Amino acid sequence: MNRKIRVLHISKRYPPYVGGIETTCHDICSCLKETGEYEQMVIAFNDKPETIEETYDGIDVIRVGVQRIIASQPLAKDYGKVVKKIISEFKPDIIHFHYPDPFAAHYVLKYMKKLNFNGKLILHWHADIIKQKVLKLLFVHQNKALLERADLIIATSPAYLEDTDYLPKYKDKVEILPSCIGKERSKTSLEITEKAKSIRQEHSGKTICFFFGRHVEYKGLKYLIESNQYLDQKKIDIIIAGSGPLTNELQQEASKYKNISFVGRLSDDDINSYLMACDIFTFPSITRNEAFGISLAEAMYFGKPSVTFTIKGSGVNWVSINGETGLEAENKNIKQYASLITNLSTNKVLYNKLANGAKERCDRLFTIKAFNENVINIYNKLIGDIKND
Repeated sequence: MNRKIRVLHISKRYPPYVGGIETTCHDICSCLKETGEYEQMVIAFNDKPETIEETYDGIDVIRVGVQRIIASQPLAKDYGKVVKKIISEFKPDIIHFHYPDPFAAHYVLKYMKKLNFNGKLILHWHADIIKQKVLKLLFVHQNKALLERADLIIATSPAYLEDTDYLPKYKDKVEILPSCIGKERSKTSLEITEKAKSIRQEHSGKTICFFFGRHVEYKGLKYLIESNQYLDQKKIDIIIAGSGPLTNELQQEASKYKNISFVGRLSDDDINSYLMACDIFTFPSITRNEAFGISLAEAMYFGKPSVTFTIKGSGVNWVSINGETGLEAENKNIKQYASLITNLSTNKVLYNKLANGAKERCDRLFTIKAFNENVINIYNKLIGDIKND
């Protein structure tokens, strides 16, 4: 190879900002960096009005200043200028675009055309636009343009590929890249183990159900709380970690129950302690906004069976398989959800089967090692000609 392959990653946000898409983008950058064969840049939105350029974990990152956020979409007056400048000067061989991000997509499509970009486009399709039912109709043409232009499309699971609004027409250029558990989430230490023992002692004699994540509508936490009325509250404790716009409302709803506790946002080490200490991972997401469910995989790493809802078109029910790694209730059926928790808490044979299945599936599909192998295989499909330039 005569030179390093230049890759421009375009993600809505980038770490240390916390989010599934952002983490996946960072994981890909880290994987490619370790090969020594790639030169990389990232364009992302800042959480402030100022545009800054910095190096994060050895990768050059431009965080474009944001003036407004509408329907979860950051708007930045200088975004087009930055995209034009970087494509012109950095001259990427590959643009890896993380979807959904319609504002960024407008400028990526515009300047790929204006600047006669003839490199490869990877379209990483994390999720359809779902919540904004009217707004999403405005981007039908844009989505088709992206899909037609893409040299390779990445989906995070076979389940999402089958039921997404757009991808089935482009199956011939789709590759599956499951997200992975990060190195921090698979870390154990004496301190983590001791904290887990302390949590177990605090809830001695109880089955511990644990959730962590953002407190937003699609996470379905209200249904987890409502299901508690059908549980034996003297034998089962529910611990909810994380925060979000619905936290106060959820805490008020749960205040009538003594066996539900909120522990706020936790560090990576503390999350690992709770995952190690808990018996069941309760993951009550209800819509395809939950496209994958990386926290499911993280719980599976610790050998914890999960209880989920059936979500048509989501990768959730592919990450955790009903009857193999966890149990699955009809969507929003709180009585059935509670029944499955009770079944797991009382049936040791079933519990051990699902716990072993969860650990085995995570080790096979969702570790950083498996992820890196998949990334390299995907990139190798595109770079044969580039390497000899």
